[in-house]
Amino acid sequence: MLSKRDPLRVSQRDRPSQPSLHWEDRSIVPWTLAILWVAMICFVAFWWQLDGTGLVDETEPLFAEASRQMVVTGDWITPYFNGATRFDKPPLVYWLMAIAFKVGGVNVWTVRFPSALAATALTGLGFYTLKQFGHAGQAQENGTLSRSPWFVAWIGAALIALNVQTIAWARTGVSDMLLSGCMGAALFSFFIGYAQLKQSVQARWYLAFYVLMALAVLTKGPVGIVLPGLIIGIFLVYMGNVRTVLQEMRLLWGILLFLVLTVPWYALVIQANGEAYINAFFGYHNLERFSQVVNNHRAPWWFFFAVVPLSFAPWSAYLPVAIARLQFWRVNHWRKQPRANHLGIFALIWFVVIFSFFTIAATKLPSYTIPLLPAAAVLVALFWRDAMYSFKYRLQSRRGYWFSHIGSILLALLLAVASLLSPRWLKGDKDLPQLQEGIQQLGIPTLAAGIWLGLAIASLILLLRRQGRWIWSVQLISLLALLLLILLPSAALVDVQRQLPLRQIANTILQVRQPGERLLMVGYSKPSLVFYTQNPFTFIAEHDEVIPTLQRLKRNRKRRSVLLVVRARKIKDTHLSPNQYQLISQSGVFQLVRIPLK
Repeated sequence: MLSKRDPLRVSQRDRPSQPSLHWEDRSIVPWTLAILWVAMICFVAFWWQLDGTGLVDETEPLFAEASRQMVVTGDWITPYFNGATRFDKPPLVYWLMAIAFKVGGVNVWTVRFPSALAATALTGLGFYTLKQFGHAGQAQENGTLSRSPWFVAWIGAALIALNVQTIAWARTGVSDMLLSGCMGAALFSFFIGYAQLKQSVQARWYLAFYVLMALAVLTKGPVGIVLPGLIIGIFLVYMGNVRTVLQEMRLLWGILLFLVLTVPWYALVIQANGEAYINAFFGYHNLERFSQVVNNHRAPWWFFFAVVPLSFAPWSAYLPVAIARLQFWRVNHWRKQPRANHLGIFALIWFVVIFSFFTIAATKLPSYTIPLLPAAAVLVALFWRDAMYSFKYRLQSRRGYWFSHIGSILLALLLAVASLLSPRWLKGDKDLPQLQEGIQQLGIPTLAAGIWLGLAIASLILLLRRQGRWIWSVQLISLLALLLLILLPSAALVDVQRQLPLRQIANTILQVRQPGERLLMVGYSKPSLVFYTQNPFTFIAEHDEVIPTLQRLKRNRKRRSVLLVVRARKIKDTHLSPNQYQLISQSGVFQLVRIPLK
């Protein structure tokens, strides 16, 4: 009998409800609901209004135009932009965009299709992995089987999809989300194969791992094999089964398959471009990015300690306790567990390796942390599984359980205050002179603050009513509200002020350009002009270089005039007198002028 003071003596009301599983007996029902769930969150997070904004300078149009050039020229080996080779990234993202162009036409939606597809595939495979192994090893209570397999997969898929970084990069036509999708899918495939009992099934998942890792290398180069290799290597050393697993994986055959998929393009592009490609891609875009600061992307060592909690908010408040609950220091304990129980440790090593790798790297960008977010999602989903279904866990981890909930409430309050103050941080951007006013007119800061404050209040009420295990639900609702009511409207407003003027200028160029007329832009490089006009531009860095450039162009007597895109307030810096040019149009902060060459 339990005494009245026994902490395990609780009322039936305080115990977690155990939902009936009669519908699970019919496998088609839960799987149908699962597919609908994943489809819904992916549609809202990645596909809804995917082309609601134009391409965003500077990077996105570079990928889009290089892919369009592949379609135009038929050269699928060497990427080109604006008449020059572009060796920044390997070809997979260009190939996928180019194929999308052939099927759906050249437009914003097809530019972003590979990113949205990669995010969707990653979310789906994450769901499957958690459904199969997210409940393994969970203690039974009261002699009943765990009811958590479907819940942990449902909440885990939502965590993978619904965070700021994943949403943003899945809606951007660059290589970052494709890398995260290929790398994350490769690691999930490895673990599914690792945890399988049937060798035939295991072999298929290991095969998928090798193929997906090769695709990651074709997306962004050596990092696509270095990071998965480090993660799996450290994981197997931790578990003490390196030799056994490598034999299961048929490593030599896997390496051969990997080389067959990756080497041909690298050989062909090196054959076509020689040392220029080797120095630019392997030297500058890989070794130098890791060893020294590139493109002025400098940040302090603690940069990612701020980026990850903010980009994974509000779920990030639970990461410390989600990691601590694993008791990863008990190595012998984990080595005695069946492989199906190792998902949490695998996700932890995945998270730590990528976080540490890019923390050490000299060049730092927020997007570098995207590949660790699926691991963070798995860790927090496993925490919510125990918080939701294991009363024993909540008693044993009472302090961490409460501190995590309080931390999430404080984080929501902090973000509410930041939302109210956000208009102050929008001053000074000369490309967006009316953004602050537009944001305030739409009431976005107040609405965002209200959502975060509502989340904090709802979470506190649930916590005081001893229903903290349901906080995930109000967090999920709040994130959907932020996406639909804040992020998408804000992106549309920024697009109207920053990118729409450039699209209007491009449209005017297509209407007024005379045969053979050269296109110039001074002061800034806006690649979207190249994509939308489908014509090369000469980008002039300094305004005082305009007149010398015009003098060189005058040597070609067949060319009568040029079109110049310039900021209205900067045209005086070109030292052109008003009678030397003709104003064609003005849109936003930009002017299009025609300059006769006499």
